[in-house]
Amino acid sequence: MLGVKQKLIYKAFGLTVASDLYFPELVMMSEQLELIDIEIKIDDITNLYFELSDGPNKFVVNENLVMFQISDIATFSIQDGKKITVSPMKDADEDQIRLLILGTCMCSILMQRKILPLHGSSIAINGKAYAFIGDSGAGKSTLASAFLSEGFNILSDDIIAVSFSKDGFPIVTPSYPQQKLWQDSLNNFGMEANNFRSIFGRETKYSVPVTSGYVSTQLPLAGIFELVISENKDTKLRKIENLERFSTLFTHTFRNFLLRDLGLMDWHFHTTAGILNKIDIYQLQRPIYGFSATQLVSIILNAVNKGD
Repeated sequence: MLGVKQKLIYKAFGLTVASDLYFPELVMMSEQLELIDIEIKIDDITNLYFELSDGPNKFVVNENLVMFQISDIATFSIQDGKKITVSPMKDADEDQIRLLILGTCMCSILMQRKILPLHGSSIAINGKAYAFIGDSGAGKSTLASAFLSEGFNILSDDIIAVSFSKDGFPIVTPSYPQQKLWQDSLNNFGMEANNFRSIFGRETKYSVPVTSGYVSTQLPLAGIFELVISENKDTKLRKIENLERFSTLFTHTFRNFLLRDLGLMDWHFHTTAGILNKIDIYQLQRPIYGFSATQLVSIILNAVNKGD
């Protein structure tokens, strides 16, 4: 079902989305009650893409526009922080199209709206948001699931939307109630893989709805933990200091290669400076083998409680 007769209304990243596509991942809203922030529509933009691009599978980026094409999937356009247009290829996989819209396209929307998209998961602890950032496979979603199993709530997985309150304090806006977990993580938490939909192209990674324990309101960002895989057998927590803090946040900004051509490098620096002036950022090294998410939960809670 690539298109629907009537636009569907959803909530994602605190924004109201009117869509031609069905998104089982998102929270559906009432069209009569909501103003529209973003429109997702199906239209033919293929010719426009080739007029503007240097060739197939290249990004087109300027201050108001991001366009890209994925072979055998679709051509995408993200404009002015308000509109996502999709031109699906013949027999394109719907799951992959939605994955790209909720990933790269929504990241572009957030950047265009001057909202910082960090790559990671965010958990609520004592009424505050804590972010887990890191490379793919570092264990961010698994760690968030470990917190869920301990009775904590989740705000986001994959993309963390960070902006500022009126008094200049960094805040996290919840994304939508879903996680992406590897087969090993499902096994560790006693979850059956056949109960979930596998993510296209990653047969051992699954979309897992968060049926309880999801926070739907903004919370102040109180700390950031970078997860790093280490060859050492021991787990180590250290505070990241000085200029390393800026490079860490740049590295883990989702799709950071878009920033320069969007004209957002200065904005990104001042935004991360505003965050780092208010909170601490830590690096948490965990062993590549014998990884215990429960142990990391304990380490993080100790650090949070000391900070409070």
